[in-house]
Amino acid sequence: MKIDNSQPLEYSTSQNQFNIFGFWIFLGAEIMLFATLFTSYFTLEHRTGSGPSGAEIFNITPVLIETFVLLTSSFVIGLGIHAMRLGKKKAMMTFFGITLALGLIFLGVEIYEFVEYVHIGAGLQTSAFTAILLTTLGTHGLHVTFGLVWGTFILIQVKKNGLTPETANKSFIFSLYWHFLDVVWIFIFSFIYLKGMM
Repeated sequence: MKIDNSQPLEYSTSQNQFNIFGFWIFLGAEIMLFATLFTSYFTLEHRTGSGPSGAEIFNITPVLIETFVLLTSSFVIGLGIHAMRLGKKKAMMTFFGITLALGLIFLGVEIYEFVEYVHIGAGLQTSAFTAILLTTLGTHGLHVTFGLVWGTFILIQVKKNGLTPETANKSFIFSLYWHFLDVVWIFIFSFIYLKGMM
């Protein structure tokens, strides 16, 4: 395997470059998934039947906590990638660990939010609106859960094998995935929560 030392470690082999290109294609498919969910949401958001509307169930406090935590995690993982490029394994692992901890906090708040929705009668079978709302939020939450598991395995590999072209490539691809989840959340925050509270 030929290593190009003029490139950042995550791009330093042709296989690494191919992996990153392939992951961008995967993210394109993920964009289509969430675009479909958002389109469905916009179609069904006013079909509340006898159930509550967004303005009646949305609580700004947990949403702001989720937004702050997830956006902070995006900044922190960027610091992790910067540390990785400088060859600072310990700093990189620390930043990735903080990112995963913030992701866990986000997930905890989202689970609390789901429990609150069900408690006030906004379940999957309440109305078309609550069904698509919970489906969209749940899909994002499942992606975050997967990211937490994936990120944990990456940390284990970096701890065991150090910063190699392979572990750097996996870490960088994971950071792309995490940033993608943040972008999706910005759309959820803006077009579901803020719009729904008006």
